[in-house]
Amino acid sequence: MLKIVVIDYNMGNLFSVRKAVEHVAPPASKIEVSSDPKVIMAADRIVFPGQGAARDCIQELQARGLNEVVREVALTKPFLGVCMGMQVLLEHSTENGGVDCLGIFQGEVKHFNEVYRERLKTPQMGWNEIYHTQENHPLWTGIADGARFYFVHSYHAVLKDKALASGETEYGIRYPSALAKDNIFAIQAHPEKSAADGLKLLENFMNWRP
Repeated sequence: MLKIVVIDYNMGNLFSVRKAVEHVAPPASKIEVSSDPKVIMAADRIVFPGQGAARDCIQELQARGLNEVVREVALTKPFLGVCMGMQVLLEHSTENGGVDCLGIFQGEVKHFNEVYRERLKTPQMGWNEIYHTQENHPLWTGIADGARFYFVHSYHAVLKDKALASGETEYGIRYPSALAKDNIFAIQAHPEKSAADGLKLLENFMNWRP
């Protein structure tokens, strides 16, 4: 039986994420939404959603004693970060005057208008394309290059190692909208809100053997 845990730290659209995971999970899978470190550590696969502000996310993780738990499972289990669950994997975010994040990947999270020379409407809200930069990554299987996903965000990743980018999106600038290394895949868009291609990505995650 496959054990899938959606990490609950009070910062994600947990109902939608869980329903999407249930839709694509193999039969007889056990799917839990949990903030219990023991339950999280016992999972076979981890989904780490998030929305809201970076500082709030980090504070909620700290309040539940989950910082080190998330670092541990991100390094040892198939791990899917979603939206803010991607951003806080980096070292630092300039949001809220600056906040240190989990530091799993080298890089920073910046507002679009810190990087783009002309003022962009933020948040970027709605459908946009993701172009594959790691074309053979298993999570892109069955998903066309340039497929449209649903985004809601004002900040984006700026990577020190551009090879970490698994997908890129254009919104004023071309920025990394998906990251992948070893057992970690993280995406800025919301696959649970991205129709067939979003469900396909979640299905690919269920079958991934990194």
